[in-house]
Amino acid sequence: MSDNLKITVDQVNHPPHYTSDPSGVECIQITRHRNFNVGNAFKYLWRAGLKDEKKTIQDLEKAIFYIQDEIKRLQGESK
Repeated sequence: MSDNLKITVDQVNHPPHYTSDPSGVECIQITRHRNFNVGNAFKYLWRAGLKDEKKTIQDLEKAIFYIQDEIKRLQGESK
């Protein structure tokens, strides 16, 4: 391989933890069609273990938070 070969990763617009799914689909292609809570829950489920393996449980807990908040909103309990 050439020493001049550089691979550029776009951490802002297309970070690997949102673009590495084997389906070829990027997370935002789905979440932009959902409401805030559902989109965020989906995002945290998608990236769990990919962005930072040490924060997998935290990502799953964040997904649960947004799911629970959406349930409260639908039940009319959100403040």
